[in-house]
Amino acid sequence: MAASVRLLVRRAIRVSHRDITVSAAGVCGRSFCRCFSDAAQERSTHFGFETVPEAEKADRVYKVFENVAQKYDIMNDAMSLGIHRLWKDMLLHAMHPQPGARLLDVAGGTGDIAFRFLEYVSSQQERQQRRAARSSQTLSWHDISNNYSTVEADRPRESTAVVCDINKEMLKVGKQKADSMGITTGLSWVVGDAEELPFDDDQFDIYTIAFGIRNVTHIDQALQEALRVLKPGGRFMCLEFSKVTNPLLARLYDVYSFQVIPVLGEVIAGDWKSYQYLVESIRRFPDQEEFKSMIEDAGFYCVRYSNLTGGVVALHSGFKL
Repeated sequence: MAASVRLLVRRAIRVSHRDITVSAAGVCGRSFCRCFSDAAQERSTHFGFETVPEAEKADRVYKVFENVAQKYDIMNDAMSLGIHRLWKDMLLHAMHPQPGARLLDVAGGTGDIAFRFLEYVSSQQERQQRRAARSSQTLSWHDISNNYSTVEADRPRESTAVVCDINKEMLKVGKQKADSMGITTGLSWVVGDAEELPFDDDQFDIYTIAFGIRNVTHIDQALQEALRVLKPGGRFMCLEFSKVTNPLLARLYDVYSFQVIPVLGEVIAGDWKSYQYLVESIRRFPDQEEFKSMIEDAGFYCVRYSNLTGGVVALHSGFKL
């Protein structure tokens, strides 16, 4: 309920900003509003290499992922030769979540990060239980009984993962995967926009977004939302395609991206244009240092990044203090 009220307030504020009237220096308030509204609609952004009105980008991105949802995972394997699995594993090892952690995975429709998170914290919990069992082997029955009572009382809350995606088709595929894997607890699916998340402040220990933030119209607004929903001490982690650092690898990567990936998209998913856009969107995304500065400007601290596969992908992280 609080989240809904907050969203309504933010929308009301935006509406009030749009409806501001000025009647000074002979300027008609209504004319000013009309000009202001027209100017807002004329603002442009990029959709791949194409320039489009800001109002159109979200719908066009939605259609891209709606078109590719059923073949999304297969295409990820084909495009990256399976390496995307290693990148996501590296994200989890860098995250090193502990039992009881609460994850928000934004633009995570097919659930890859959430599944890995739940598996990781489960293995961590089992490891802790084995260590506790070994340490109790030399204790008396009375000590074991007391320790068991203490462990039960101090048991951390259940780890949970929330997958939030604006695209219902992607979430549908993710839910189907979860059902086939038998994952029924600790996981929820929410339709939501990265620029206006439907969650209260200070809710999550970890925020992840993997290969999704480059598709957001206003990256700065998505980063501010990430900061808002994280708890103090919470961690922001972003896995995204970036700038290749080796010149020779960069040339090979360009050839592969523009001449092979759209062909794979046509052959496997029957969709050349969507994968042409995805390739182009990578080239329009800020490089490692520029994106690092954007994360810092949003209010995160201890921001750093590491290049994976020569900068084909970068893992950025920062903390809310």
